[in-house]
Amino acid sequence: MGNSKKYIPLFLGIAVVFGVFVGSRLNFNDSNEKIFATNSKKDKLNRLIDYIDYEYVDEINTDSIVDVTVNGILENLDPHSVYIPVDQYEDNADDMRGNFVGIGVSFYPYNDTIAVIRAIEGGPADRAGIKGGDRILFADGKKLFGEGIHRDSISKYLKGEINSKVKLKVYRKGEEDLMDFTLKRRRVPIVSVDASYKLTDEIGYIKVNRFSEATFNEFKTSLDNLIDEDITTLVLDLRDNPGGYISAAERILDEFLSDDKLVLITRNKNGDENRSYATRKGDFEEGKLYVLINENSASASEIVAGALQDNDKGIILGRRSFGKGLVQREMALGDGSAVRLTIARYYTPTGRSIQRPYGNGNGDYYRDYENRYRNGEMQSSDSIKVADSLKFVTPKGKIVYGGGGIIPDVFVPKDTSVENETLQYVARNGFMAYFIFEYLEANRGYFEGMTLKQFTKGFEADEALTEDFIAYANLEEAQIDISGYVKELKQALKANIAEQLYGPNAFEFFLNMEDPMIKKVLEMEARITPEQ
Repeated sequence: MGNSKKYIPLFLGIAVVFGVFVGSRLNFNDSNEKIFATNSKKDKLNRLIDYIDYEYVDEINTDSIVDVTVNGILENLDPHSVYIPVDQYEDNADDMRGNFVGIGVSFYPYNDTIAVIRAIEGGPADRAGIKGGDRILFADGKKLFGEGIHRDSISKYLKGEINSKVKLKVYRKGEEDLMDFTLKRRRVPIVSVDASYKLTDEIGYIKVNRFSEATFNEFKTSLDNLIDEDITTLVLDLRDNPGGYISAAERILDEFLSDDKLVLITRNKNGDENRSYATRKGDFEEGKLYVLINENSASASEIVAGALQDNDKGIILGRRSFGKGLVQREMALGDGSAVRLTIARYYTPTGRSIQRPYGNGNGDYYRDYENRYRNGEMQSSDSIKVADSLKFVTPKGKIVYGGGGIIPDVFVPKDTSVENETLQYVARNGFMAYFIFEYLEANRGYFEGMTLKQFTKGFEADEALTEDFIAYANLEEAQIDISGYVKELKQALKANIAEQLYGPNAFEFFLNMEDPMIKKVLEMEARITPEQ
């Protein structure tokens, strides 16, 4: 593999940055009539499209030309102004709403059939009794098996109008006949709080994967439950969170900051400022707080981390965040497509802009992620280059910096070895999940009726399972030696089994047992005596 081996972590990580395209909305007063007033520039584009439509020698799909044109225009603005085509709009809207209308199953197209991984708790499929391992063969008489099945087309038959019904025929191993289910489609949550549980008797943990319309309510429910269990310290995990709605971030900040604390400044092209403040009594203003961030924490995640840091609330722990300080508003284009257009910049309470420079083009902008590996920033905070001109001071005298992401108060290095990066990648990107599904297919009887508590205490991934996975993933053939990470591999396998049996909360619980940032928090808490 030669020198290319050391760059594997770069390629594995680069895809994550594209999640930061999700933006936020501000309300401006310009009317559609004003925004779309006729002018010569628009006339020129319209006339060109008409010429191609009616005069060009070959038949051309002008819709595709328009898409290319729109993308080209936006790419010359900034990295975060993006076009949402018609065929992607509904999925984007579902993601930001935090729910979709369907039957509530996660599934794989597996061996030419639709294999249910698990029914989402409380959803129509769960209430009807559909289980992990079931095969959905027909939906309203439409065959959903055989060659050529695609996830997108399958979703089309399982999703639909709210309260509409769908008739399913399901194969279940051990049942002689196909099983019939009639399900009424409901709103099914797209969960943005992956996990919420107690790390110790006094320390709670909440992981937020994005900021959608539903995020605050999910977060508040989790926080209230932990407070009821008498936590005094909270770990808020925003790692790999690409952002989302500013309003969701502001409402979460309100739980930690006292009334009238400045949380965010936005400034548009005219220099007009909008300042947002904490507005009410939060439920965790007196509690101790840790916020976990990394190089993929962006946008609204950085708003949360920056506002807390600038108000001297909590400890920001991890690695420098992505550096996205641009605010987008979604604007419809009239044909079912839309753009998310950058309409302002945001600043933390001390006045920091945390947007990374993007004047050299999108390619250079995203190569900054790669450069962080090369310059050693992932391993040492000393490698983070900051300018004195971007120095700011919090009310209690702490020095903070702008110019490209939130720099944490406590740095935790990243293990950038090929072996660890590969293990982290396969554990979280779904590859290991396919292996685990096959394992469960052969062993569901063993886990039948097993509670999460019984699973936690009574099940461990053994040597045979780890060796099977190494062979399945061809790690040895790829010359990736994970012998130094066997404990972590076993924990990742257990976490993936737990996710398919019990859900994402169990998945995070087991993976976090070997997590360096979690261990750092527990280490810091252990050093704090009551007298301190």
